[in-house]
Amino acid sequence: MNHESRASAANAPAARSAQPALPEVFTVRNVRRDFVEWHLGRPAYVLWALDFDTATVLPRMQAAQAQLADLLLDGYCRQPHITLSLCGFPSDSPVHADDFGPELIQAQVQAMQQLHLAPFEIEIGDLDTFTSVPYFTVHDASGQLAALRACLTAKGAQVASGDYVPHITVGLYADARPLATVQARLRRCVLPEPVRVPVRGISLLTYQAADIGGVLSRLASYPFDGDR
Repeated sequence: MNHESRASAANAPAARSAQPALPEVFTVRNVRRDFVEWHLGRPAYVLWALDFDTATVLPRMQAAQAQLADLLLDGYCRQPHITLSLCGFPSDSPVHADDFGPELIQAQVQAMQQLHLAPFEIEIGDLDTFTSVPYFTVHDASGQLAALRACLTAKGAQVASGDYVPHITVGLYADARPLATVQARLRRCVLPEPVRVPVRGISLLTYQAADIGGVLSRLASYPFDGDR
C-alpha cells in the first residue's frame, strides 16, 4: 500500500463519523380543541368508508386502546372504520376547495354501481403506526379496496396528501414521543389474533367537525351486487 492509500484508509473512519446523524422522529401531539380555522363554521364533514363496529373487530380495538391508554388523547370514540375517500363539507353552493355539492355523491354512486362489486373479505392485521395515530393494518388480497378508492377519487373527491394506506385507526397520540419507543410498545401489545371480516358494502359517513375523534354517523349505505 503506498503512502496515499494508507492516508486514505486512515482517514476513512473519521470521514464516516463526521456524517450528521439522522434526526429522531417523534409522534405528533394532538390537542382537543375546536379547529375553527379548518371548518370555518361548517358543521359536518363527510367521507366514504367501510365501517366495522362488529363483534370481530371491536374487541381488538378495545384491547389496543386499553394497553395504549397512556399514549392516547382522551375522548376518542370513533367507531372502527377504513376510510376510502374524503368528500369534504356538504354545500348547496360550494365556495371553498373542500366544499362539495350533491352532484359529487350522485356521480360516485353511479361509478361504484358500474364496478359491479361482489362482497369480499379483508384481514385486519397487526398494530402499526403513523406519526399521528396507531392503527391496525389491513390486507386486501382481492384488490377491491384499491378499485373502490380509484373509482371514488376519479369523481372529484378530496385526496389526502401522501400515499394511501388502508388502516383502522386506534386513537390519536396525546403527546410527542420517540417513534421508535412507541413502535416497541405496539409490538408488546397482547391482542386477539388477526381476523378476516366480510365487506358487503360501503357507507357514506359524517362527523361533527368541531369534535376531534367524535362519533361517526351513517348517512347512507350502498350494498355490493351480491347482497341485493
